Amino acid sequence: MSKRPRFRLVVLCSLMVWGTFAAAEQIQRQELDRQYQSAAADYEAGRYAEAAGKLEPLLPYATKSFEVHELLGMVYASLSQDEKAIDQLKTAVQLKPASAIARTNLAASLLHIGKAALAGEQFREALALEPHSFDANHNLGEFYVQTGKLADARPLLEEAQRIQPDSYGNGYDLAMADFLLGRLDEARQAAKDLAKRKDTGELHNLLGQIEEKDGKFVAAANEYETAAHMDPSEDNLFDWGSEMLLHRTYEPAIAIFQQGAQRYPKSPRLLIGLGLALYSRGKYEEAVKALLTASDLSPSDARCYLFLSKAYDSSPNQADEVIQRFRRYAELEPKNALAQYYYAMSLWKGKRAEDASLDLKTIESLLQKSVALDDALAEAHVQLGNLYADQHQYDKSIPEYERAVQLNPNLSDAHYRLGTEYVHVGQKQRAQQEFAIYQKLRADHLAEVDKERAEVQQFVYAAKGIDSGKP
Repeated sequence: MSKRPRFRLVVLCSLMVWGTFAAAEQIQRQELDRQYQSAAADYEAGRYAEAAGKLEPLLPYATKSFEVHELLGMVYASLSQDEKAIDQLKTAVQLKPASAIARTNLAASLLHIGKAALAGEQFREALALEPHSFDANHNLGEFYVQTGKLADARPLLEEAQRIQPDSYGNGYDLAMADFLLGRLDEARQAAKDLAKRKDTGELHNLLGQIEEKDGKFVAAANEYETAAHMDPSEDNLFDWGSEMLLHRTYEPAIAIFQQGAQRYPKSPRLLIGLGLALYSRGKYEEAVKALLTASDLSPSDARCYLFLSKAYDSSPNQADEVIQRFRRYAELEPKNALAQYYYAMSLWKGKRAEDASLDLKTIESLLQKSVALDDALAEAHVQLGNLYADQHQYDKSIPEYERAVQLNPNLSDAHYRLGTEYVHVGQKQRAQQEFAIYQKLRADHLAEVDKERAEVQQFVYAAKGIDSGKP
């Protein structure tokens, strides 16, 4: 579960620091202090470049000033000048190694550039310096949440909540940690208690996740709806629509995703969700339009093309536009087997009905490239088999079908086509075996239904920032 950090950082912006400046014959201490205080005011007002411009000239006169190095480090961090920020914050820690605040600010900057191990050391040092501090317990707990060490995070967040019971941010983190640890009753109660003090959309979204995980669909849908009404953010609208989609209440899902797409027209995942809901409801042409728009917003998003290929199979009326998108995807992802496969199939399906002279060599080449990139792509082997079968090249079609059913024994059409090819070459007994398998698979549609549900779940969970096997 992705989640924004809630570190509590502290900047010392109102201290008199002139006593720490080195002696300067030309510049008065009062002027140095005035410039520092002006920089601090700029920082507080969000004028980071101006603050840096005032602090940098002070460095030669303030080599031993903890306050100047600390503030300049925070200024650089706000300007996303991470390496410069860390240099200054390290100096501040060296000047005051017993400052938990300095270590916390350094830790946050280290974590921002991906140096989690070093950040963890500083957060732990801060807690060792102030073991009964709310901030030190909360920050280390938050760090463990961010790095996936939930079991380590929970006791620290619980201690922080004991120290400061009214903290909303820490209370939310504690409820989230309980949810991710599978402590659903504790998470639900913590979230509801917190909502009594501060009722927010994100709390109802969390309650929706809790109820969904607990198998309470109606309660989950109600919580997601409340969250979206309180805070119609992209996340909340997506989660509400997704809950409807996961449980196949397609008309409400369509309405929610349409609302979300109108409010956030640059959101690929809302448009993919809309396309998938429309496809699931049988509105294929509208689904294709939504997915085409999503592909333009995020040309390399593989999820978009999976569902576009499905919708296009049922509604080939927009062939030129679809082919154009699949061609672009194949060009953007030349090493992606599925990208080449989708492009091949869009050409074949879109043109064969209207152009008998279609160059099948191009399609064959794309399919061959697809299986060369990923020999385990069963669907590409099936389509190569179909291509060869249409040309009565049984010596080529049969091996492709055999490879396909070896990779995926549940491909009913592959068994049927393989059986047909065996008939053509006089292998009637093997043909009968394949037809029997085909009949059995056709009698059981559950596998295909389960596959489509799994694809929907995979999209939803990926778009939410969680994996499909969430705790």
